[in-house]
Amino acid sequence: MDRIGDIGLFLRVLDLGSITAAARSLNLSVAVASQRLKRLERELGVRLLHRTTRRLHPTSEGQSLAERGRALVEDLDALADDLRQSAHDVGGTLRVTLSASFGQQHVSPLLPEFQARHPRLRISAHLSDDLVDLVKEGFDLAIRIGLLDDSGLVARRIAGNRRVLAASPDYLRRHGTPRHPDDLADHAGVLLMGRDGRQDVWTLTAPDGGLLRVRMTSRFESNFGELLRDAVLAGQGIAMHSLWHVADDLRAGRLVVVLPDYPPPTSQISAVTPARRLQPPRVRSFVDFLIERLGTAPPWEADLPA
Repeated sequence: MDRIGDIGLFLRVLDLGSITAAARSLNLSVAVASQRLKRLERELGVRLLHRTTRRLHPTSEGQSLAERGRALVEDLDALADDLRQSAHDVGGTLRVTLSASFGQQHVSPLLPEFQARHPRLRISAHLSDDLVDLVKEGFDLAIRIGLLDDSGLVARRIAGNRRVLAASPDYLRRHGTPRHPDDLADHAGVLLMGRDGRQDVWTLTAPDGGLLRVRMTSRFESNFGELLRDAVLAGQGIAMHSLWHVADDLRAGRLVVVLPDYPPPTSQISAVTPARRLQPPRVRSFVDFLIERLGTAPPWEADLPA
């Protein structure tokens, strides 16, 4: 019995939402796909799917099989890929989840070049600032910004995430330019509402290397970086931004760096993958490609005003 193949079929049903779509994607008849799923349920002695008129949903046992079986199937696929393919012959579907703004600004423009290098590769890109469960949702990797706190994942550094305080020239003309972090008490912050709540305490690095913490007041806050950028461009206050997000605005003079001698600590941009012994060539190649294009000389660092 092709149990691994049957598990792969089961996973494809979950990913596509129906036996018909899964069968079509695997060049099977619907009847054969249904028989194989029933066979898998008989062999395991559990029901794997709730069948409704609109969609199939996994039972609790099916969910457990999906979470543990996906790693098994993908490890076997990776081994087969390693045996079949050279390092430059990458195929399959790369499922990647990315920070929404970073993905749109800096990764999306690179995807056509990567696919041109690997014509057999398909890409499924998911843009979200939510912390997605890679194993449960079936992603090959995530591109994440900042600190990493999931020890069950493997991370590779792509580039540094240098951050700045930024404001519009108009705002600074109206409210003055702060010269010391203590001056921020007299200014409006444009604040991020992150996974850990309202980020109204800013950590800055002093010239002597020490850390300073400043609590900001705000008339505007959001969980989406694009809205924070729009608010700062409109003169609503000072925001803490990743340099990759506002580099074009700094070059054009639409924004200026505030307190350049007291920058926020640098974090990093990372490629995060499930902890497995084998990684598909498509994942290794994609991470290597991002490091090649973004890691050595990040494009957002070039030609910035002094």
